[in-house]
Amino acid sequence: MTTYDSIRPGQPWLDTNGQRIQAHGGSMHVEDGVFYWYGENKARTLPGSGIWHWGVRAYSSTDLYNWEDRGLIILPVEDDPGSPLHPSRFMDRPHIIYNASTKRYVCWLKVMENDGSQRSTILTADSFLGPYEMVESGFRPLGMNAGDFDLVVEPSDGKAYYYFERVHSEMICADLTEDYAQVTGYYSTHFHLASPPFVREAPAHFKRGTTHFLVTSGTTGYFPNPSELASAPSYHGPWTVLGNPHPDDKSDTSFRSQISCVFKHPDKADLYVAMADRWRPDLSPEDSDARGLFERQFAGTPLPDDIPEDLSIIDTSQADYVWLPFTLDGDYPVLQWRDEWRVEDFD
Repeated sequence: MTTYDSIRPGQPWLDTNGQRIQAHGGSMHVEDGVFYWYGENKARTLPGSGIWHWGVRAYSSTDLYNWEDRGLIILPVEDDPGSPLHPSRFMDRPHIIYNASTKRYVCWLKVMENDGSQRSTILTADSFLGPYEMVESGFRPLGMNAGDFDLVVEPSDGKAYYYFERVHSEMICADLTEDYAQVTGYYSTHFHLASPPFVREAPAHFKRGTTHFLVTSGTTGYFPNPSELASAPSYHGPWTVLGNPHPDDKSDTSFRSQISCVFKHPDKADLYVAMADRWRPDLSPEDSDARGLFERQFAGTPLPDDIPEDLSIIDTSQADYVWLPFTLDGDYPVLQWRDEWRVEDFD
């Protein structure tokens, strides 16, 4: 049995059975004192396999160190290539929120289509661990292509918000309906940028006091790039860009990772944890020079040979995780590298 007493960013992380944790593009749900980490199961996503995912897997823990495999909470649909849950479909970044009014768990998924469009699939369940029932697929919220996203519930009134990348264009904040399974039609637009790699994706929202923060990534596929932090007085902004929350990272690659979620520890006064994937642990800091990549892209020269255009040939089954706690430099949260850290070190 594998046991840990700390978090070691960038090191292989095994579950209590000694297997690599497979919860990529992941997020955190906390219920009755138990942490549930869930995300894309990439265990079978081997180069040339034609498998992008094998469902959504969840793990549980009471200390954030040791994780018990709770199995697939959303199963792949093996016998229907047209299903958004077929293993060959580009399903990413599950997010699950609980609706206290309906007493239902609502899961949204992003699915990239072969024609380049990106759409949403929505599922619901009576229990966090499922089973989940699909209620809609091929959904284009507000008539838009919806890429990477985050779902947020305001604790004071139960209202939910949907942050998503309008693909290769801008960030949208849309109000969800009371059942969290649709958008109301009210939305705001932010971070308008002309094209990748500077278009923002992978939004991760968190709130400290009355201030809202949003961490986003540039758009460079599985090639890491510098994060950007913004703050606002409300869910709909206006957002003020604060800069890179990884000030000590000389390679400008977010410590060779991409943040998918930021959550507050429920038992700590001021501990916010950034969950990130190191999609390509094979890249050294020198290989993943994001600034050089940006310059090459805008100069119109081809990407280096080690950045395949076909993302399906990347071995994401071996991707690692980079979890770091935010520290506060005044009112500006920053992420500093730590080889090892413990929850117990925080008040």
